[in-house]
Amino acid sequence: MKRSITGKRGYNTKALSLLVPIFLLMAFVAQAQQSLTLQEIRQLATEHNRKIAQAQYNIKAAEAVQAGTKGLNKPQIDGSVSAFHVGKPLSSLLPSVGVSPSLTVSQAIYAGGKIKLGQSAAAKGVEIHQNQKTLTETQVLLQAETAYWQIVSLKEKIGLTNRFIVLLDSLDQQLSNSFDAGLIYKNDLLRVRVQRNETALNLAKAEDGLMLAKLSLAQIIGMPGDVNYSISDSVSGSFSPLASEPLPSIAENRIEIQMLKTTMEAQQLQKEILKADFKPTVGLLFGGFTGVGKKMNFTTGANTLSSYFGMLSVSVPIWDWGQKASKVKEQSYRMDALQSQIDETKELLTLEVQEAYSQLNQSARRISLSYASVLQAEENLRLSTDRFAAGTVTGQDVLEAQTLWEQANSNIIDAKIAYKINEAAYRKAIGDIQ
Repeated sequence: MKRSITGKRGYNTKALSLLVPIFLLMAFVAQAQQSLTLQEIRQLATEHNRKIAQAQYNIKAAEAVQAGTKGLNKPQIDGSVSAFHVGKPLSSLLPSVGVSPSLTVSQAIYAGGKIKLGQSAAAKGVEIHQNQKTLTETQVLLQAETAYWQIVSLKEKIGLTNRFIVLLDSLDQQLSNSFDAGLIYKNDLLRVRVQRNETALNLAKAEDGLMLAKLSLAQIIGMPGDVNYSISDSVSGSFSPLASEPLPSIAENRIEIQMLKTTMEAQQLQKEILKADFKPTVGLLFGGFTGVGKKMNFTTGANTLSSYFGMLSVSVPIWDWGQKASKVKEQSYRMDALQSQIDETKELLTLEVQEAYSQLNQSARRISLSYASVLQAEENLRLSTDRFAAGTVTGQDVLEAQTLWEQANSNIIDAKIAYKINEAAYRKAIGDIQ
């Protein structure tokens, strides 16, 4: 009995040792073939896309500049230590060798408003880079959705091509039997086989295209070179046209306009900074120093000498031959050019919204027409197949019906994918891609 129990336990141990690697392999395969939804793709793109990361670093750089401007109205303290050696005739007043540490404190009292304007300009710089990041996110999300639906399209096309191959193989078998029986000529059979070879080539191209499309999407979502994921979506759902046309004022909500307006505000601050050059500046400087050397103090003969000093400076611009005025005028022209750019951008964005609206509705109409073509192609294929079985049509008629069926189904896939991509483009155009 003991031997039996031991043998059984040994058998269970071996079986378990074999099952564990199998379970691990199954888990690895499941993990490697992670299925991603559109929402997960959007989230990955937002969190890991390199362009968005670059925009975030630019924000941090602008924030560092802003942090630096906070000390412009604070006292500046500088210290230094100097060692010196002097010869005649200075050696009669100072020691030939000595050390002199010093400390100075400077404070800007009035700078024509430049300090406050500089701080405001730095804050606008942060805001501009934040707007730039938002704009980058909208562009990346549209790229991600476009790449996502292209993958779905290729998946659907591969599935359709495989179904088409099944139809061709079935027709090939039937024609082969007829040819062997001497009922048809060989060219009837060859037509199907030529189509079969061409379809196999198209399938290989679609599979290669799917691999490239997955690589492209992986780069967008921050997983470059990774194709160990799958897309679970399909081209299903509602494909209705939009009920009403978008309002022309929608363009005002686009981040591009907000960014340009913020840039205009920053340019206005720059103009005020240039105007501040016409105003006087007032500064205060206070310092102290100590000298150490043999008989450094020329009044008492001591080896140390300490003193301090204070300075009040007032600088008033008087005449510069129009240099400052020219800079102010130049800045005004730059602002006029920027305002013209804002107006043009509004016009272009309004046009983009209208075009996206039209493209989306065209896609909806195309889908409706494609559905009718699919129904007709399916009925035509059914009739051709039945008549071929009854011997009233040739294999060429069935092949043409199958080809029309494949083309009709391919067209509706294209129409649905175009709708999804145009839908994303429309949401971006109206500022709703986030």
